[in-house]
Amino acid sequence: MSLFKLIKEDSQTSARLGVLSTAHGDVETPVFMNVGTSGAVKGILPEQLSQCGAKMVLANTYHMMTRPGLETVEKIGGLHKLMAWPGPILTDSGGYQIFSLNSLTRLSDAGVEFASHVDGQKFYLTPELATQIQMRLGADCIMCLDECTPFPCEKEKLDIAVQRTIAWAKQCRAAHNKKDQMLFGIAQGGIDLDLRSYCAAELIKIGFDGYALGGLSVGEGHANMLKTVEHTTALLPADKPRYLMGVGTPADIIASVRAGIDMFDCVMPTRNGRNAYAFTESGPLRMRNNVHINDTAPIQADCDCYCCRTYTRSAVRHFFNINEMLGPILVSIHNIRFYQRMMADIRQRLAAGDFADWAADKLDNYAVFNVNNP
Repeated sequence: MSLFKLIKEDSQTSARLGVLSTAHGDVETPVFMNVGTSGAVKGILPEQLSQCGAKMVLANTYHMMTRPGLETVEKIGGLHKLMAWPGPILTDSGGYQIFSLNSLTRLSDAGVEFASHVDGQKFYLTPELATQIQMRLGADCIMCLDECTPFPCEKEKLDIAVQRTIAWAKQCRAAHNKKDQMLFGIAQGGIDLDLRSYCAAELIKIGFDGYALGGLSVGEGHANMLKTVEHTTALLPADKPRYLMGVGTPADIIASVRAGIDMFDCVMPTRNGRNAYAFTESGPLRMRNNVHINDTAPIQADCDCYCCRTYTRSAVRHFFNINEMLGPILVSIHNIRFYQRMMADIRQRLAAGDFADWAADKLDNYAVFNVNNP
């Protein structure tokens, strides 16, 4: 029995409405997963996450290995117990750290050696070990170990990374034996469409519970990212969930839903929240600015989040300017709710059959967000 059910396909785009069934509950897709890399979404209680509409969260294998350690997580009852999160959890394999912490790694076809960014302790991660660790952590969805390349990347290095990703995917598939847990293969290839086609085809031959697109949102720009997403997504099985890793802005998400993506994760709602950058329907607000000194309005008038129901812009600005931790928490809550409301709107529009026009309007509206410079 498939763990993913396709409910409806949009008649004007490649967008889809679906349900992902996990051991910790069903998740309606398209879905946005908030990132709790080290076992917590920074500054946010699980109850607050749930109140914001979040259904599924993400944690990272590399960070769980370094602190608190796999044995500790197991002893206290697994990742769900550590995070105090009763819903579904997805874990990344640590593959992205090969890219983001490349000064701390030694890479070969057999695996990757990490020097902990905390204390320099050496960790060696093979595809089999990455899979076994994620099985022991108890996540509902886990990822194959892959090699994420930077942008730009030399063609020779990109070819090697794709071949390595495919070889590792085979090893991860062979090592995975947890029946109530989904294993996703990750298509790599930069913005080289031929390599993306090749990698996707080889992963499909192996056979996975879901398929992810990795190695994007690393500097290639929105146009290149979207071209790659549209090309690759069209090659993936229609009866499996499709996950775009590490993306992104509201415009990135809506455009990628239109291309057929079902799952997203990104640190933007909370990272920008901690930097006093609030998402609103009328554009971004920078909450440290003097314009908010005497402003008694909420961040967004029609938002039902705790921040907007309880605090004024003036109060939020004050908290940031006195370095009160409540400021980053409040704007993070608002941003999480903004993203979850957006995803709920997407699902509602898909169900109603008017997603295409809504998406076109929103893409124009959300082009104002410059989240790289909060």
